[in-house]
Amino acid sequence: MSTQSPRTPQAGKPATPKAMPGQPNGKGSWQRGRWVLLLLAVICAAPIVVSYFTYYVIKPTGGSTSYGTLVEPQRPIPDALTVTGEDGKPLKLASLRGKWLMISVDNSACDKACVTKLYFMRQIRTAQGPERERVVQVWLRTDAGNVGDVIQKAYPDTDMLIADQAQVSAWLPTDIGTQVTDHIYLVDPNGNLMMRFPKDPNPSKIKGDVTKLLKWSSIG
Repeated sequence: MSTQSPRTPQAGKPATPKAMPGQPNGKGSWQRGRWVLLLLAVICAAPIVVSYFTYYVIKPTGGSTSYGTLVEPQRPIPDALTVTGEDGKPLKLASLRGKWLMISVDNSACDKACVTKLYFMRQIRTAQGPERERVVQVWLRTDAGNVGDVIQKAYPDTDMLIADQAQVSAWLPTDIGTQVTDHIYLVDPNGNLMMRFPKDPNPSKIKGDVTKLLKWSSIG
């Protein structure tokens, strides 16, 4: 009975390596592995992508879905913009980065339109519930006059800061036929001016924009 010798590879042809147990083999397995890695990357990045996309309020071809006007290009808080705090000490407005800032600009006498904006900002912030701690109300006063006791008591959570009117006007854009004191502005936590709300605004619609931004900017 003859014993057959093991086959040896033909000359000039390398032997095909055998896959180790549990090791994928072949081009199809390699391609599947690439797709799995790509899928994992997409899943991991999705919250960041969604957050960034909605953070700037979805803007389809037909126009923005936001009530406020998106400021483009964004305008960061000027490094040179120094304000005076309620304690009389100077500070850079940019030091307030890290929070959403709702900003109103008026003189210290604060007429009816000024008080209305302060009221709207307070109500919009309060309506955010637990998220309201991420929002700061800022009143940039264009002079060093005294603020009435009634206003101080009614809006204790508003930062009443004295700022140079020329610097503020150079930073904050206006609508045609309006001035900087007509608007409420929104600055993002990175210190970028993001939105301008119209003169005589609908506070419910401002609340909707702020709620949406707070929700989606917290993803990821």
